[in-house]
Amino acid sequence: MAKAIPKISSRRNGRIGSRKGARRIPKGVIHVQASFNNTIVTVTDVRGRVVSWSSAGTSGFKGTRRGTPFAAQTAAANAIRTVVDQGMQRAEVMIKGPGLGRDAALRAIRRSGILLTFVRDVTPMPHNGCRPPKKRRV
Repeated sequence: MAKAIPKISSRRNGRIGSRKGARRIPKGVIHVQASFNNTIVTVTDVRGRVVSWSSAGTSGFKGTRRGTPFAAQTAAANAIRTVVDQGMQRAEVMIKGPGLGRDAALRAIRRSGILLTFVRDVTPMPHNGCRPPKKRRV
């Protein structure tokens, strides 16, 4: 039975801990996508690289409860908790979608202590683009 030779040095073994916590982010962008079924909150730096994200589904809500304002509030609090620990003080907020979680997520962001530079609604609006599906007959 041959003895295994231990590796002396490797780039992969050299890194201890995670690099995510090492970055300091003073300013960022918070994207809130609120659909009728779910609310997704993504926190990025100014260049657009994702730092943290959360959704109502990952926060523990299943089924129709994901579309509620309380689920959106919990998702926003979970996403922001990690970036506040990394030192984010100022942020811009981009809100997209028609869901119930829009206002609740914004309220949770305001309560977190991050200074908001501006809040912008980036919901895509068609300029009479595609033909809508025919109306339902019940």
